[in-house]
Amino acid sequence: MESQLILGAVAKYISLDEADAAFFISLLKEQKLKRRHFLLEEGEICRHSAFVNTGCLKSFSIDKNGFEHVLAFAPSGWWMADLNSLITQRPGQLTIEAIEESTVLLLERNDQYLLFEKIPAFERFFRILVENSLVAIQQRLLDKLSLTAEEHYRSFCKRYPALIERIPQKDVAAYIGITPEFLSKMKSGMAKGK
Repeated sequence: MESQLILGAVAKYISLDEADAAFFISLLKEQKLKRRHFLLEEGEICRHSAFVNTGCLKSFSIDKNGFEHVLAFAPSGWWMADLNSLITQRPGQLTIEAIEESTVLLLERNDQYLLFEKIPAFERFFRILVENSLVAIQQRLLDKLSLTAEEHYRSFCKRYPALIERIPQKDVAAYIGITPEFLSKMKSGMAKGK
């Protein structure tokens, strides 16, 4: 299991000695996902947080009319989970899918509690992750309420610069809340307006 990326991500917020790092890594389970395979499906209980080692995931829901609404993307170096389900241990509302061939490192919820007991600094680490997630969700909601589709697209490009060319346009459109056709016309208009 390749652990350099996750240890680097942890080191941004907390310091670990060699023994603590080894204990943390021992709790992780590696899972490989093929493109378009699910890590979690709507209705399942989310029992782990996933760190994306390689590839990219998306979380989404499908409304009663069959339209997909992308909540977030998680490229390499990011965490993803259905937080509501993970915390409440109730069936989730989100589906998490690999949009590229991906490798994730899974941390079971029970192992996370064990980690908190053995290495209390991890409580700080995960608190910071949740706080950052709340800030991102609030900004996303404000963007959705106040920005035009073009401004929302520009915000997406700023948030996920490395993914602009990697993510299917239908997923970008589902994230912004527009149709793929409208996204294509909008991008064409933006290119002409340069």
